[in-house]
Parts: sequence; structure tokens; C-alpha cells
Amino acid sequence: MHHPDFGKVEVCSCRKQALQDSQHRHIYQVSNLGAFEHMTFDTFNPQGRVGLPESQAMTLSFAFNQAQHFAQNVEGWLLMTGGYGCGKTHLAAAIAREAVSRGVPTLFLTVPDLLDWLRASFDRSDANYEERFNEIRNIQLLVLDDLGTQNATPWVQEKLFQIFDHRYVSRLPLVVTSNQDMDAVDGRIRSRLGDPGLVTRVRITAPDYRSPVHDSNHPQLSALHLHARCTFGNFSLREHEKLEAGEKQSLEKAFQAAQHFAEKPRGWLVFLGGYAIGKTHLSAAIGNYRHAEGEQPMFVVVPDLLDHLRATFSPSSPVSYDRLLDDVRTSPLLILDDLGTQSATPWAREKLYQILNYRYVAELPTVITSVATLDEMDERIRSRMLDKRICQIYLIDAPPYRPSGAGMPRGKTTRRT
Repeated sequence: MHHPDFGKVEVCSCRKQALQDSQHRHIYQVSNLGAFEHMTFDTFNPQGRVGLPESQAMTLSFAFNQAQHFAQNVEGWLLMTGGYGCGKTHLAAAIAREAVSRGVPTLFLTVPDLLDWLRASFDRSDANYEERFNEIRNIQLLVLDDLGTQNATPWVQEKLFQIFDHRYVSRLPLVVTSNQDMDAVDGRIRSRLGDPGLVTRVRITAPDYRSPVHDSNHPQLSALHLHARCTFGNFSLREHEKLEAGEKQSLEKAFQAAQHFAEKPRGWLVFLGGYAIGKTHLSAAIGNYRHAEGEQPMFVVVPDLLDHLRATFSPSSPVSYDRLLDDVRTSPLLILDDLGTQSATPWAREKLYQILNYRYVAELPTVITSVATLDEMDERIRSRMLDKRICQIYLIDAPPYRPSGAGMPRGKTTRRT
């Protein structure tokens, strides 16, 4: 009589599994995942296709890891953004399927379908409208695919906000995917999606999986993918090397300037100094940081740029000179590595001046590295660099960085995030 379960009705052990199976079937039917049976973590390729630049593949791998972590914990919100066909829906469906397999009541809906249902239910005064609406708001895990693609009336926008706001206040788990820039989303919803205490944000920069990686008939001008490993996190400030105070200070100032520029690219940033002191690493880290934010910076070694421009004069060139020149000078962020190392023919000087003068007048974000001194540069380019309103110049006055051992740095690698 004193057993804690005395008098309680228990399901026979022989029927427990059958009840659990029945419950899982019900959860799956409610989840709306029937059309996404093939979208699982096992069928997702976190490395992307062969030929995908490593920087883009890294965003896929990161998104895959975050999705798996969310599926195993089902806490907070996960926002995945990126272009069409990059894998967002696949990962969102995989999360939902994993949650369902764990017995978590889950609902997977594309936002346009959700809004169509809301409109239809409201128009015909569906008696089940409120019940269904409350189910969406309160389901343990809600997955909303394609936020921002809808063409919504103010009424429907208000209902969508009510769903987000209710789950935000109640801290109910939510997964959202979107092809849109967040500026295009209702400001009230955007503010909740911007809460770092609740929301994990992931941006996938990989292209549409169904389209070719690139057009093989066009030269791959930007070399940023070759420097995908250059990040601020693995840049060495050489703390354990015996650097002079001024040398160490110049390195730290350049590092801080690069981080600041990467967060808000404005004007020009110029790194001067000898070979193997970190100029290229810092400039590539800026490019990789902006690339992770969904932008397409152009990283070009100046001698290579001039070779590409010369090649356009060939009758067999797949790209015109005017098109290539315009792509370079109008790039949202242009990184020119090794300015001044090229053969300074009159033609080369003129082309570089045209590119940099255009960007100077338009005040387009530009990063330049050079082993040349200011006195050695074309005076027209130098005059623009000396405009403190537009340009910041950092001279890294440190000796060459010489890794010791099997590619390991002499000093401790300082990691910043």
C-alpha cells in the first residue's frame, strides 16, 4: 500500500511500444513533413559540391553543425539565411524530422502556405481558425520556411507578427529560413530575430546547388577563395617573439584597424611594409569576414589583375575589356594586394589610376597592400592616399614572420573572435 504508484493506472508493458509508435505517427502527420521525406541530415552534404570555394563550403558546414545542435537540444531560435537552393530548407526539414523522431510535437510550414491558409480560413469564417492559429503559436517546435517571400496584407502581417511575438515572449523554439535581407522583413519581427540572447543566426553563402559552381568560360578574377584560411582568429600578433615596442605596436594597430574596417567598410585602408609581415593575411581576413556576411568582395593581386586586363585584348577572350574593368572598379569591396610590385609601364600605371580614381571619387571601400613606400607610388594615386578624409594608412614596421618547425609559428597564435 505504501508504494508511490499504488492505485495508479499503468499501461501494460506489452502495449507501451505500440502507443509510442502511434504517438510518433500522429506527431509526424501533424508536422506537415510528408513532402520532405528525403531531406535528412544523412542526405545533406555539408561540404557542398566539388569545386565549391572553401569559404562557401565552410558556411555550409557551419550551418550543418548548428542545425544538428539545435535538433538535439530544441532550444531558442535558429535563423538561417542565404540564396535560393543553398540548403536552408533541407536543413530546416532535417531539424523537424529529427525533432519528430524524438517525440517533439513539431510543425513545418512555408510562410506563403501559412499565409494562404490564414487568408482562406478568415474569408470563410472557418470555425477551426482560432484553434488552428493557437496550435501554430503554441506548438513545441515551429519551423517556418521562406520568411519574406510572401505578399502579405496588413492583416496577414499582423497575424504573422502575433505568431512571432507569442513565441518570443514564451521562449518557444523556432526555426526560420529566409532568402531575403532582414531589412525587407517587418521591423517588429526583425527586432525579435535580432535578439542575440535567443537567436542563433547562420548565413549560407554557397550558390544554388542546382546551378553550376561557376561559368568556366570566364576567368576567376577574385582570388579570395585561395586565402579562405586567412581569418582574424588565426592571425598571429607574435606575442612570444622578441619584437621592439614600436614593431609590436604597429602590428597591433594594423590588426585593430582591419577588424574595425571589416565590421563597417568605409573609405580606403592601406597596409604598407615589407614582405611576410601579415599584410595579405589581414586584407584577406577582411574579405572573408565580409564574404561571411553575404557580400562578394573582390580580392586581386595587382600583377594578376593587369594580366587579366591584357588578356581581354585577345580575340578569343570570353570577357570584354570594358566589362572586366567595370567589374573591378565598381566592386562593393575591392582588395588590391601587392600594389607597386607590377611592371610600371605607362599602360599599367594608367589602368591602375583609372580604377583607383573611380573608387576615390565614388568613395567605394577599398583595401590596398604594398611593399612600396608612398614616395615610390604613382603621384596621382599617392595624392589620393594622402587624403585623410578617405584613407587610413598603416605601416607595419615588423620583421618578416618566419614559421619555425613544421609550419608552426614561433609565437603564440592570438585568437580573436
